[in-house]
Amino acid sequence: MSFPLYRRPGGVIFLDDDPDYLEMLGEVMPPDWPVQLFLRPIACIDLLKQDTAQREKDAWAQQEIIHRWRDGALLIPQILRYWQDDGAARFGLVQVAVVDYAMPAMSGLRMLGELRDWPGSRILLTGRADEQLAVSAFNRGLINQFIPKQSPDLRAGLTRAVEDLRPQPDRRHQQIWCATLSPGQLALLADPAIFQALHDLAQRQGWNEHVVIGAPFGMLALNARGQASWLQLEPAGSLGELAEMALSQGWDPRVVQDVRSGSRLIDLELQLALGAGHRPTAGEAFAVTGAAGRLHAAIFAIGEPFSPGLSTSYARFLDNHGERRLPED
Repeated sequence: MSFPLYRRPGGVIFLDDDPDYLEMLGEVMPPDWPVQLFLRPIACIDLLKQDTAQREKDAWAQQEIIHRWRDGALLIPQILRYWQDDGAARFGLVQVAVVDYAMPAMSGLRMLGELRDWPGSRILLTGRADEQLAVSAFNRGLINQFIPKQSPDLRAGLTRAVEDLRPQPDRRHQQIWCATLSPGQLALLADPAIFQALHDLAQRQGWNEHVVIGAPFGMLALNARGQASWLQLEPAGSLGELAEMALSQGWDPRVVQDVRSGSRLIDLELQLALGAGHRPTAGEAFAVTGAAGRLHAAIFAIGEPFSPGLSTSYARFLDNHGERRLPED
C-alpha cells in the first residue's frame, strides 16, 4: 500500500425510510462531515448517478493537468489553479453511502445494485434477519461493511466505520498522479515507516487535502481554511544536487552545508514554479528512515496570492452546507 497520492474530504449520505431514525443519524454524526439525508431510494440513486458524472468530470480535470505537464507545463501552479477554479465543488462529492437494508419500496442491496459504477464506499445497516444476506453481499464485494442496527453502541460503531472509509484514496486518482513519480519515489512512499510519518505529519498540520507529485518531489496540501503548504521531499541521494544548486545561486555556505547534511532544505523548485512572487527560503528539515531509504522533508508556506483561500475552503463549504434537514415529501 502506498501513501495516498491524492486525498480530500468528501460527503456522507444516509438512506433510511424511518424519518426519526434518519434524523437521529444526522444529529449524532461529527459536525465536520458534509451529510445528506434521504428517505426514498430513488432520490438517493439520482443523486449518486449525478455524483458519478461529476467525479468523471473532476478526474478528467486532473488528467488534463498530467497531459499539460507532459507537454512542458509545471505541475505546482496547475494544481493550485485547479483548486482555485474548482471552488468547493469537489467537497460535495460523496465518499460513503450508509443504506438501510429493510425498506418497503426497495431493499438497500437492490438500491446499491443500481449503482455499480459509483466508486464510493458502501455501508449496509441490517436487522437481525438480514445479516446472512449482508455477509453474502460483503463476500461478493457489493458492500464494504455491514452494521447491525441492534449494535449496543451503534453511533460509535457507525462513526468509526465511516471514519475508516472516508479517507480511502480513489483508485483513479492514484493512477493519475502515479504518472508523475519515479519507481524510486513510489518505493519510498510505500515504505511503512515513511507512510506513517507522512500520515502523522498531515494530521498534526491539519491538512485535509493533498496531492503528492514527483516533479518536483513533494506534497501540496491545503488546510480547512484554504491555506496551502508545500512539503518538500528529498531522498538522501539528492541532497548534494540541491546543495550545489543553492551554492550556484549565492546562498550562504553555512546554509549550503546544512542542505548537504539534510538538516535544512531550500524551496528552490517551488520558487521556480511560482515565479518571482515567491521568495525562496531555507526551512528546518526532518528525516525518516525506512527499508526503502532515507527521506528528508521540510514544510514551506505558500502565500495568499497562490493559495485558494477561505472563500473556496472546506470550512466555508461546511458553513454553507452544514445544515442536515430531512427531505421534504
